[in-house]
Amino acid sequence: MSADTANSRSKSATSAVPNVTLHRWKDLPAEPLKEGLTRKLVTGERMMIAHVHLDKGVHVPRHSHENEQLTYILQGALQFWFGANDEQELLVSAGEVIVIPSHLPHRALALEDTLDVDVFCPPRQDWLTGTDAYLRG
Repeated sequence: MSADTANSRSKSATSAVPNVTLHRWKDLPAEPLKEGLTRKLVTGERMMIAHVHLDKGVHVPRHSHENEQLTYILQGALQFWFGANDEQELLVSAGEVIVIPSHLPHRALALEDTLDVDVFCPPRQDWLTGTDAYLRG
């Protein structure tokens, strides 16, 4: 097979690939939720990723959702409480990841200025539609 044939095969195979989109966190607008809490979202068909910025002292009230959640702390630290009556407590610091199962009540407190990455499957419809009153000022 010649190099030209290999290149044209590669090009024609690529044209059948679904659209791929590139996002840069620095170019995405930060959505203010309440004082000291902002987020940036990127959503696909079946998952969502978010950069969440929390100033020290910001509290995320207890809530639950059908979505499985991964939280990766890039900077800072969050204290989490899990269960309807805070049955489990966990400190999550920079470089650590937690997996929060679907429907598990949880709340959090920023112990430092914190940047976390949240991944949800499926995407959080309440975040997309702005009906997440528990997070808003």
